[in-house]
Amino acid sequence: MTITKQKKVLGRGLDTLFPEVQKTIREETEKLVNLPLNSIELNPYQPRRSFDDEKLSEMAESIRERGVLQPILVRRATHGYQIIAGERRLRAAKMAQLASIPCLIIQADDTQSLEIALIENLQRENLNPVEEARGYDELMTKFGLTQEEISGRVGKDRSTVANSLRLLKLPPNIREDLEVGRLSPGHARALLSLESKPLQAKLWSRIIEKGLSVRQAEALAREMKEKTSEKPKAEPRPPDILELEEKFMATLGTKVQVKPSSKTSGKIVIHYNNLEDIDRILGILKIEMNH
Repeated sequence: MTITKQKKVLGRGLDTLFPEVQKTIREETEKLVNLPLNSIELNPYQPRRSFDDEKLSEMAESIRERGVLQPILVRRATHGYQIIAGERRLRAAKMAQLASIPCLIIQADDTQSLEIALIENLQRENLNPVEEARGYDELMTKFGLTQEEISGRVGKDRSTVANSLRLLKLPPNIREDLEVGRLSPGHARALLSLESKPLQAKLWSRIIEKGLSVRQAEALAREMKEKTSEKPKAEPRPPDILELEEKFMATLGTKVQVKPSSKTSGKIVIHYNNLEDIDRILGILKIEMNH
């Protein structure tokens, strides 16, 4: 089986990506303690927003039988502690009605807290595409990191980070389908190739209704773009109108347009370049002006 470079990078873990955090963990091994569940608050920077109740119930049952086998990561908060990584274990432990949970207390600021939570979830492939994009967006908007810096911190190519952030430009209803798995990231890229929101909505409904594959969605997106880029062809003008214009132009020596508005009426437009041209045309038409 081929292992991609990305997988290798993610596999490095916190010790390589966050050596200062790993150093803190090594120095504070005595901080591995059991903490009361009611002393641990949730992390507002947790990138994961959705939790599968059925899987949490399964984890809770496992915890009842075997306990929490891996400690969660926390930091000190104003009142008690705040979770950094392991929220599923914390929620499942509460469902299992435990009184306490094993915790590793580390020092981490807000930026590190979000970065660690992102990396843990990415390594476990726990985030849906929109949650991942929101995590990157928070690192940029709240903590001022560039896409290049995020790329280095989470071990993904900059283009991957950029493409992930583009998902947030999709309308809310489409993002919701992406979050719950009705759409794949490939479908989302096909939708994003269309700049028009109405076209995106049209393609989205076709994908859902017909169950289009990513390739089919991409082909339909290309077809939609080609249709919108085509300029409407002008209807051919009747030969008798063209002939009439030629006779006017031959007689008056200037551009003349005949524009019918119905079968029996319309207008004739005579072009001129200067005042002398007007006098010349008036002379041809034998029209005298009172000066």
